[in-house]
Amino acid sequence: MSKKNKNTEDVKDQVEEVLDTKVEENPIEENPVEEVDVETQLREELGKEKDKFLRLFAEFENYKKRTSKERLELFKTASQDVIQSMLPVLDDFDRAAKEIEKSEDKDLIKGVELIHNKLKETLKGKGLAEVVVSAGDVFNADNHEAITQIPAPSEDLKGKIVDVIEKGYTLGDKVIRFPKVVTGQ
Repeated sequence: MSKKNKNTEDVKDQVEEVLDTKVEENPIEENPVEEVDVETQLREELGKEKDKFLRLFAEFENYKKRTSKERLELFKTASQDVIQSMLPVLDDFDRAAKEIEKSEDKDLIKGVELIHNKLKETLKGKGLAEVVVSAGDVFNADNHEAITQIPAPSEDLKGKIVDVIEKGYTLGDKVIRFPKVVTGQ
């Protein structure tokens, strides 16, 4: 073979190789479709992870709010047992004050009133509040504890409170002792 023919064949071979290479590059052009599918899949996974993260974050925020609220409630009512045990002492002071008022010794009355007021103010400072109930108020089973029912002394006291036997108290927003009352029938 001559050099020319050999060169021509070499060129033909090179052209065929280039054409074969271009034919092989066609499958690469199909990859962008696969890349788009992979990209879409990755975006979906990212969206799912973002959603999962946001839900977890919201759940954690709710947990923080709930625990801080429980902690505040615990601090408010931490001394509830002590205050409840002091209520009979407060009741005794109320009864004693009524009896001592009958006395003519003004210094005795003044001394007992000072101690009584100091005890009330100390308990009030800890969050104790008296439930205000008086004779003639409408009886409500949710807010009062009926000890007994008696025939109403008058028609306007039927279904209403006739007498308050024991005062009720709240500690913060929680009722720790309901007022004990006598109702009219």
